[in-house]
Amino acid sequence: MKDFETILYQTPADHIARIVLNRPETRNAQDTKMLYELNDAFDTAARDDTIKVIILAANGPHFSSGHDLREQDAYGKMAEFQTVGTWCGFTCAGAEAQMAREKEIYLGFCERWRNIPKPTIAAVQGKVVAGGLMLIWPCDIIIASEDAQFCDPVVSFGICGVEFFAHPWELGARKAKEMLFTSDWLTASEAKQLGMVNQIVPREKLEDASIQMAEKITSKSLFALKLTKEAVNAAEDAQGRVQAMQTSFALHQLAHTHWLKLYDMLLDPTGLPPDVAKMPGVSLAKE
Repeated sequence: MKDFETILYQTPADHIARIVLNRPETRNAQDTKMLYELNDAFDTAARDDTIKVIILAANGPHFSSGHDLREQDAYGKMAEFQTVGTWCGFTCAGAEAQMAREKEIYLGFCERWRNIPKPTIAAVQGKVVAGGLMLIWPCDIIIASEDAQFCDPVVSFGICGVEFFAHPWELGARKAKEMLFTSDWLTASEAKQLGMVNQIVPREKLEDASIQMAEKITSKSLFALKLTKEAVNAAEDAQGRVQAMQTSFALHQLAHTHWLKLYDMLLDPTGLPPDVAKMPGVSLAKE
């Protein structure tokens, strides 16, 4: 078993793997290392024939605050990891480096995790912001604590939603537009009504509830589970999900390039909260 620095890998019961985000001091902000470690952990569970169900959880008060905007030299750090896709050019000029990195560790990872041939369960508490959605949406089942809240505020920063643009499939078109246009929070109760969340439980019962759900699933044949997951995913893809995702990703990159041309940064600085705008690596290059 590989040693991890930003996550924990556990086997709490027979046939169950539990992966835990473990940067609570950053509210589980996702830097490059965390995403590659998370991908390695998913691969470990997927390749272990004794594992039938994978749970994704998080330590701390909040599930994830999204992408780690404080990370320094994010492009250069790509050389430290064995890439899983075929994109390259992570240190090239222009829009190439940004698109390559996001194609690899955002859209690419999310698609890989969505298509793991085993059921996956996200156990979610507290705030789930932007990139945090990109960790739970690829999962097959979402169990939320009563205090869970969900938000994708990046339209406020001039970007048309996070890179894994699953909003219309998770929420329906009209609620997806409302969530994106307003940057408002979605409560666990609202998310359940919309079909994004399967169950809501008290926070202190979240871990037990996810394990109980996993144990119920492990009574089924792993081969039957694999085939069933593939059948449901194929139904979504037949609706044009993959093509729509590629289009939204291209528009996301256009937005980044637009703001780079205007302000030398990837986001619209007029929409950034003051505390975010002052973070290292986020400040305006022209100032």
